[in-house]
Amino acid sequence: MAFTIRKATQPDAALILDFIRLLAVYEKLEHEVSATIDNIEKTLFIKPPAAEVFLAFEDEIAVGFALFFQNYSTFLGKPGIYLEDLYVKEEYRGKGYGKKLLEFIAGVAVERGCGRFEWSVLDWNKPAIDFYKNLGAVAMDGWTVYRVTGDSLAKLGRK
Repeated sequence: MAFTIRKATQPDAALILDFIRLLAVYEKLEHEVSATIDNIEKTLFIKPPAAEVFLAFEDEIAVGFALFFQNYSTFLGKPGIYLEDLYVKEEYRGKGYGKKLLEFIAGVAVERGCGRFEWSVLDWNKPAIDFYKNLGAVAMDGWTVYRVTGDSLAKLGRK
């Protein structure tokens, strides 16, 4: 079995949406998915893209994806990479594909001179937490993520 990773292209928009939906089901958040093929195409395949996507394949079968974007650390004075989503189909887990995707994105971070590679994990997702810890990742205790969306974002943006 040959494992490969390649950058997603516009014809992959439907595949990316499929992975997003599978991830949402796994995270018990499928009710929050409003992404469409159209807005994936309009945000990920423009110059500059809002985020980058890499797809993982076993032979010709798409088995996983990683979506990330560049951020910036003022404390380090360097760019960073934030991994928004990483997903490997359930039937392909345990083969090291998730690790290979993380290693690949870490390589992108190193190549770009980034000072950080970070992501969030749901606190109930013990398999993912254990997996990340085994790779040397450290939880950022003491930090809480805040989010503004929908009407609250619109209201805040009008002020």
